[in-house]
Amino acid sequence: MRARLMAVCCVLNMGSLALTAQTETSGVTRPGMTTTPIVRSDAETRARDLGVPFDGTPGPLNAITDVAGVEVGYKTLISGEGRLVVGKGPVRTGVTAVLPRGKRGTKSTFAGYFAGNGNGDMTGTHWIEESGLLETPILITNTGSVGVVRDAAVAWMVQQKRTGYFWYPVTAETADVPLNDIKGQHVTAQDAWDALNSATSGPLLEGNVGGGTGMICNGFKGGTGTSSRRLSAAEGGYTVGVLVQCNYGGSQQLRVAGIAVAREMKLQRPCVEKLLDPPVLGWDGKPAPVCDPKMAATADGVRAPEEGSIIVIVATDAPLTPDQLKRLARRVSVGLGRVGAIEGNESGDIFLAFSTANAGADEGNSAQPPFTDQNATIQRMQSWKMDAMFTAVVQATEESVINTLVAAKTMVGADYWTIPALPHDQLQQVLRKHALLQP
Repeated sequence: MRARLMAVCCVLNMGSLALTAQTETSGVTRPGMTTTPIVRSDAETRARDLGVPFDGTPGPLNAITDVAGVEVGYKTLISGEGRLVVGKGPVRTGVTAVLPRGKRGTKSTFAGYFAGNGNGDMTGTHWIEESGLLETPILITNTGSVGVVRDAAVAWMVQQKRTGYFWYPVTAETADVPLNDIKGQHVTAQDAWDALNSATSGPLLEGNVGGGTGMICNGFKGGTGTSSRRLSAAEGGYTVGVLVQCNYGGSQQLRVAGIAVAREMKLQRPCVEKLLDPPVLGWDGKPAPVCDPKMAATADGVRAPEEGSIIVIVATDAPLTPDQLKRLARRVSVGLGRVGAIEGNESGDIFLAFSTANAGADEGNSAQPPFTDQNATIQRMQSWKMDAMFTAVVQATEESVINTLVAAKTMVGADYWTIPALPHDQLQQVLRKHALLQP
């Protein structure tokens, strides 16, 4: 993946643009729609609004931003339609930025990462593994744009006058094919800056937004999702927040409340909005039919089985050290197992956990001379308290994935591929049939 070095150099002189995100409405997302702020509207449907049952107690926002100080920003790119022409589009992509201590926070955090399956990319993890420190924002985009986004993060940190002679920015990816012209590398340095500069606390948009714009999740339209859990006072009262960029799996393995819901739905095979000549072929080599607008569909078969990935970011205010945060990151796999994931060969399932506690304990490469600081005194949770943290990660990961599916809207992309939203009505019917739908 080729980094756009000139764009990164030029971006130092650019002013930040106000972030806009694609309007989340019912029906199909199309180019040219109006834009809205990143803050989620109360009218937007989430999984709990449909009556989907979940374990545990969420924070007030049920989002990663329930962890004090954490900010999230998006830049969404949607343009063009019709046949895919590499370098021209159509474009269905973007950038998501997670700032562990917000735009004004410059202190490093303790962190740990884990890969359930490594067919993916997350830069900067060698230093996290070595030192246990996260010194940069976290950015998530598409596979073809990791280089330019990573370089833009360096330029942004320079512009922000962050301390340190150099950094290893964390940039992760999932592949937004076939909706997006991924080889065209349409994400620019300015797009990454826009995501960073727009980052805010509070409610977040989900679904077709930021780096998740063109993604497919469990056989339906995927993207970005979030959730949180608040531990009881007896367990410490800490908060665990999760944000996912979901782009893996098929509908037949999807589990909601333990039920293989898609197996009980009426779904047409993968389809296109319009026929092209020559026709678009599915993974089975057969021409894709035109979608029947009266019938829900599945995206199974638009690409190879298990082709896709999921990036999961876990945030907490609990005083955890890097070894404990790696343990936390490992438990993401258990949460994904609840929704049917197998972490297949073609999937990049990469997870990063960080703690906002112990600020100033170690600045790593960002430390400044004369290097006369005394040894830090840190807090560390005892190991016997970790079960509540593991439970929170599992529960919030599960709900983040389902929130992604509920929020995402049907999208038409390159070659008129139509990636369908999870049908809310059929989901509720299946859960009601199994006496699991909550009032």
